[in-house]
Amino acid sequence: MMDTTDPAAQYQKKAPKYFSAARADYVAEIPPGPNRVLEIGCADGMTGLLAKQQGKSAFYCGIELSPDAARNAKDRIDEIILGDIEKIDELPWPENSFDFLIISEVLEHLADPSRVLTKLRSYLRPGGRVFASSPNVSHYQVIAMLLKGDWQLTEMGVMDRTHLRWFTPKTYAALFTESGYIVESVQAVSPLNKKAEIANLLTLGKLKHLFVVQIDIRASRAKQLSPSVEGRSQ
Repeated sequence: MMDTTDPAAQYQKKAPKYFSAARADYVAEIPPGPNRVLEIGCADGMTGLLAKQQGKSAFYCGIELSPDAARNAKDRIDEIILGDIEKIDELPWPENSFDFLIISEVLEHLADPSRVLTKLRSYLRPGGRVFASSPNVSHYQVIAMLLKGDWQLTEMGVMDRTHLRWFTPKTYAALFTESGYIVESVQAVSPLNKKAEIANLLTLGKLKHLFVVQIDIRASRAKQLSPSVEGRSQ
C-alpha cells in the first residue's frame, strides 16, 4: 500500500511520461554561454540535457524527489541531488551561485511554497531569472466542476491528486512577489486554442484566467528584500 504521507512514495505510481518532458520554451530563453542553472524537480533531466546540448549551460544541477527519475537524470546533467526540497535546509553551494532557476510544475506539490522560494532566492545571483509554471485552478473546467458540487482528482493535470496547493494567475504572481522576486510576466504556458481565444476576445480579456490551463511566470531576483521577506528568510 502506498504511503500517502510520504511525498516520494506518492510518485511511485506515476507513469514514466510524467518525468520525461523537456521544457524547450524555457531553454529557448536562456542565452548561449556558461550559464549555471538550478532546476527544482528536474525529473529525468531532459530539460538540462537540452540546455547543455544547445550550449546554454556550463553547469546544470537538479533536485529531484523521485529516485527513479533522479537515476535517469544522473548521466544527463552535471549534478543531481535526491531529496525533498522542503526538507533540505542548506544546499551545497554558496550564495549567488546560479544565473537561472527553473521550477516547472513543482510549487503546487509543496506544503509551503513561499518558504521554498525565499530559501532558493539566496542561491540565485541578483538579477538572475526564474522560469516557473503551475496549473491554474481558476480554469473554467474546474469552476464548472465546482458548480456541480464536485471535486474529482486525477493522475495528471490540473487536478493531480498529489497537489497540495492551488493557484490562479493572480495568486501565483503574488507568491513570487511576496517571496522576494520581481515578476516580469504572467501568461499561459501554451497559446489559447481557437475557441478560448474567441471567448477571450468577446470578454475583452477580462476573463482570460478562465481559459489558461497552466500559469507561466517569468521573474527575477529582487536586489533587496522587503522587511517581511527578510524576516521569513532568517
